[in-house]
Amino acid sequence: MSLPSPVSSEIGERAVQLARSALEVNLGPDPPKDPARPFRDTPLPPAFDEARGVFTTLRKSGSGLLRGCIGYTLPVYPLRVGIPRTAASAALEDPRFLPVSLAELTRLTVEVSLLTVPEALPAVRPRDRPSAVRVGTDGLIVRCRAAEGLLLPQVAVEQDWDSEEFLSETCGKAGLAFDAWLRPETEVFRFGSDVFGEDRPGGPIRRVPLTP
Repeated sequence: MSLPSPVSSEIGERAVQLARSALEVNLGPDPPKDPARPFRDTPLPPAFDEARGVFTTLRKSGSGLLRGCIGYTLPVYPLRVGIPRTAASAALEDPRFLPVSLAELTRLTVEVSLLTVPEALPAVRPRDRPSAVRVGTDGLIVRCRAAEGLLLPQVAVEQDWDSEEFLSETCGKAGLAFDAWLRPETEVFRFGSDVFGEDRPGGPIRRVPLTP
């Protein structure tokens, strides 16, 4: 059983609320060893007991600048576990940023991306890959040997990239050459995402549009 797509606004709203609750607990003075432990018995819709890939993104209120983003690409944990863990990791373990404090959390918005299972990009020849990428719908994963990079679908929309630029930037995220997607040995996967976020810290939650 898997969550339907698109995910309902009710589930999306609860997902963001769960992420913020997890942040408040895990940035507090006595955080649990497992960020998900306080929420294992929390009453939640049945969808939160299903495994699904999930990312939590933190942004500075007003500017929208990234403050942290961590997630699971594959459905390895039920959402009631995956959301608190990714929220805590986005705040405390993103290597690009200093840890978030509880005081700073009041100035950050929370965004949750609920992912579909990645599938191989349906293009037989590497040079045809851009035509198979749907900007505004797809997120991308690029793998080559030990290198892997992932970009969520909203990134391409925010940056106004076309499909070729999106492929190139995902390769760059993996630490590969920007044209590595042209190599036969490079694997490219796409996935869908339902994204929900706060309008302001702790404020109304809405579905984030991905249409370019």
